[in-house]
Amino acid sequence: MSQWKRLLQYLTAASVLFVLAGCGEEGITALDPQGPQAQWLYDNMLLSLYVMAFVIIVVFVLFFIIVAKFRRKPGDDEIPEQVEGSKTLELTWTIIPIFLLAILAVPTVTGTFILADTDPDPEGSEFTSGSGSSGEEELDEDEVAEDGVTIEVTGHQYWWQFDYEEGFTAGQEVYIPAGEKVEFELHASDVMHSFWVPALGGKVDTIPGITNYLWLEADEPGVYQGKCAELCGPSHALMEFQLIALERDEYDAWVEEMSEDPEEIQDTGEAERGHEVFEEQGCIGCHAIGGSGSAAGPTLTNFGDREAFAGILEATDENLEEWIRDPESIKQDNDMPAYPEESINDEDMDALIEYLQSLTILEDE
Repeated sequence: MSQWKRLLQYLTAASVLFVLAGCGEEGITALDPQGPQAQWLYDNMLLSLYVMAFVIIVVFVLFFIIVAKFRRKPGDDEIPEQVEGSKTLELTWTIIPIFLLAILAVPTVTGTFILADTDPDPEGSEFTSGSGSSGEEELDEDEVAEDGVTIEVTGHQYWWQFDYEEGFTAGQEVYIPAGEKVEFELHASDVMHSFWVPALGGKVDTIPGITNYLWLEADEPGVYQGKCAELCGPSHALMEFQLIALERDEYDAWVEEMSEDPEEIQDTGEAERGHEVFEEQGCIGCHAIGGSGSAAGPTLTNFGDREAFAGILEATDENLEEWIRDPESIKQDNDMPAYPEESINDEDMDALIEYLQSLTILEDE
């Protein structure tokens, strides 16, 4: 009876683990593909699953047939027919696995070459037909080469830096045009990280001293969650970012706004005092705005447009104050210094938050 109780305990624990395996953060899944690369990965996962399911079914069917038909019966003392060295059997269990492996190998090898090709494709992705923005005029190869987007990505502990060809830097949020193949040059400044947007494609490591390449394409405008997929320190699980896909005209407008000189950013009301606090406290030494300042930390040019900051916090005034006061309590081992009330009083903190929330690029809809 104790054995049955032990078995029941194991089954209960296994059931709990099975249910927990389906838990996770919304948007962090490769099972809801939103781009041609992700769709290819998903289709090949299903193909592998079908092949493995076929093998398991065949093996179990043969197993039960053999157990039922060829089990030893009472009074059966005859030695069964010996089939050692049967050419038919040897060929059967050699050819069938080769055939199954070929089913997996052909799309895998061809897809590997396509995934490695980061050049813009004027005809759309080779994985699927009709990908890209519908209803828009197709571009010829010269136009695509001129307008193709390349973004340099640098992984830091524990945030992401995005440098654009136009000369500006974005932090924690990367914007791309929807329906277009975008190339990412991947770097790391400290330790190894891994750049991953599950809904759009596979993960690629960022390694100090080595440049890796990746292309992604979003079928539709939207916000896609990304994260680091390589253990990089105590706050690795909190190293998240957002990829935001816009229509081409909206993306071009965003790039133009991000490229403006910092003096074009206007402060009004309480935000003007917040700007003074920002400079007095030396924040500009780590956080650039409009190209002015250092990029030692995430740039804040469009901070007011962000839905989240520090990778994981909703962009509310309360969360922002909590982060500025004691960032170590939220994200362990990060480089952001704390600013208690002795450094910034409540009045100045309110002004600083007002200023940061006023840093917007996107127009309100």
